[in-house]
Amino acid sequence: MRQSKIALVTGGSRGLGKNMALAIAKKGLDVVLTYNSQKSEADEVVKEIEALGQKAVALQLNVADSTGFEGFFKAVGAALSETFSTDKFDYLVNNAGIGIHKAFAETTTDEFDTLVNIQFKGPFFLSQLALPLLADGGGIINISTGLARFSTPGYAAYASMKGAMETLTKYQAKELGAKGIRVNIVAPGAIETDFGGGMVRDNEQVNNFLASQTALGRVGLPDDIGGVVAFLCTDDARWITAQRIEASGGMFL
Repeated sequence: MRQSKIALVTGGSRGLGKNMALAIAKKGLDVVLTYNSQKSEADEVVKEIEALGQKAVALQLNVADSTGFEGFFKAVGAALSETFSTDKFDYLVNNAGIGIHKAFAETTTDEFDTLVNIQFKGPFFLSQLALPLLADGGGIINISTGLARFSTPGYAAYASMKGAMETLTKYQAKELGAKGIRVNIVAPGAIETDFGGGMVRDNEQVNNFLASQTALGRVGLPDDIGGVVAFLCTDDARWITAQRIEASGGMFL
């Protein structure tokens, strides 16, 4: 019987994904994390997780290209056997993503297709192909955005994909519940990261405005999100499924 449970975190080499991976490791789980192009950053996160006393491995994955998912899960299977001495993992965190800030009237078909592939089609089929390796009693954590609840001009396509993920979450929870698999979605508010070119982090005017519209009086930090995702990867959250959990400090109430 393996000792630690294992979480697979997509886009775990930087930003919120890195924070999630480290928070999960602090809960005593081992981690498989993916990166698209930044292998050196991913390897550093592996070292940080190992320093916390957990096992970790980093694998390359382009979430925008679903044709590569089958090969990716072969690599996951090999890593589970070689690094963790098992054939299953317990939690899938569909974090990898990008943001495109573009007015509805100016969004191109290419930009729309990019967002569909990364934010909706990718997680849809990645979760589907993960099922043979996902342990009964485990979970899937999807990532949404506060922008699916409130509207800020410039995010029509991005927020629409996240709205689709919120609907998918409920269907996954219903259909996978017989295996004891819980499916929830976490919706961050505005966070200080390099996401969207670092707009919230680096633009003082934007930062101050969003803080003024948030009940807790500031914009979010990565540490405000990682722990929420990590909690959902524990037995303490065993009776939570099909839920949208917004972690926004009370934005636009």
